Amino acid sequence: MPFVVYAGPVRLTPYRITLLILFIPCLVWLAQGRAGRVRVPDILLLLFSLWCVISLAVVNGLGAAIQTGGIQVLETLTPYLLARCCIRSADDFRTLARVLTWIVAALLPFAIFETVTGRNLYLELASHILPSIGVTDKDPRWGLRRVQLFFEHPILMGVCCGSVLALTHLVVGREFSFFRRWTTSIAIGLTAMLSLSSGPLSGLVMQIALMGWNRVFGWLQARWLLLISLVGLFLVAVSLFAKRPLPNILLSFAFDPDSAFFRLVIWTYGTRSIGNHPWFGVGIGPWDRPAWMAPSIDMFWLYNAIVYGLPAGLLMLAFFMTAAISVGLARNLSPLHYDYRVAYLVSMASFFLTGWMVHFWNGTYVFFLLMVGAGMWLCDASPAQQESTSRRGRARTKRRISRSEIARQRASANGLLGEKLEPVDR
Repeated sequence: MPFVVYAGPVRLTPYRITLLILFIPCLVWLAQGRAGRVRVPDILLLLFSLWCVISLAVVNGLGAAIQTGGIQVLETLTPYLLARCCIRSADDFRTLARVLTWIVAALLPFAIFETVTGRNLYLELASHILPSIGVTDKDPRWGLRRVQLFFEHPILMGVCCGSVLALTHLVVGREFSFFRRWTTSIAIGLTAMLSLSSGPLSGLVMQIALMGWNRVFGWLQARWLLLISLVGLFLVAVSLFAKRPLPNILLSFAFDPDSAFFRLVIWTYGTRSIGNHPWFGVGIGPWDRPAWMAPSIDMFWLYNAIVYGLPAGLLMLAFFMTAAISVGLARNLSPLHYDYRVAYLVSMASFFLTGWMVHFWNGTYVFFLLMVGAGMWLCDASPAQQESTSRRGRARTKRRISRSEIARQRASANGLLGEKLEPVDR
């Protein structure tokens, strides 16, 4: 929900109020062991949060450390711990995937209306109830309006909705027919595409490519190692033989070359700012850039290092990588759990790529950390849990077969006897 209210200087939104309510329960659940054993990503994210508070205290004073740092800790730890504590099985993960799939699919009609007419019905209706986020001015692309829905910016809509594609196709789609699986996946992809932003579209293309690779080379056990090797060789070849650097080549495929070029400028001056303020960053204030540059930092993986110092940037990157690697190295997974792992890692790859072109802020930042924590249960998935999940899946299949068999037999009997049988009490 896009509502925004203020309690003094503190900006409150529905998701932030929810995080405030859940922060203490999440800590209690963590202490009770509901998240399983403590893992390296857990420690790294805690250190990241603490460093953000310390850097704000050093640069901006104790008041900023309490207010801004407190919000940073709340929005960093709570969604991740909530996912770690509450998503502990394949059934939990599948439920999350279902909810996200149906939410994004339900947004498609609103997205089509907005891109054709330029009117954001969602925000128009919400603004009549409570103060809400404003509609972002955006230039048309391909004759269409960029869709914002209830997000702060169209690019954030594309990031969040697009990251659900792999979960839809590989998790939720397992329960669907071929036709329903593909139409649902197309609906998810189309909703994200209507952001008309290069970053989210790149994430969608990456997810499709990775799922296609897994499908085509499913017979090859070392297919992911092969893919990493091929990507490495490609990068080396480009650096050695291309007439232009890789970032400049990628500019040719951007919707807006000026916007894409600005990302390169952000990298150039952003790294200089980090060099000038390596330990604690610039805090709440302007970062080192030319006067003609806009103040926004449209690069998530660079943002934390600029604002909170290089240690914060490295801790966030290390947290993300160790979470993905931990899940990727999980052993003795069932075929079902393996597909779920592929879906999770493909979604994470999308976040990683778009994070170099987009900054995740507000609700998108919370959603990102929730999604990272949502797959950590795979590290603790025991053979007994996998067998239990498989039995539940087989039981659901048997129930469907049993019901269809009863219906078939009843229809056959109706045809033979020429009369309708009464339902059998069960």
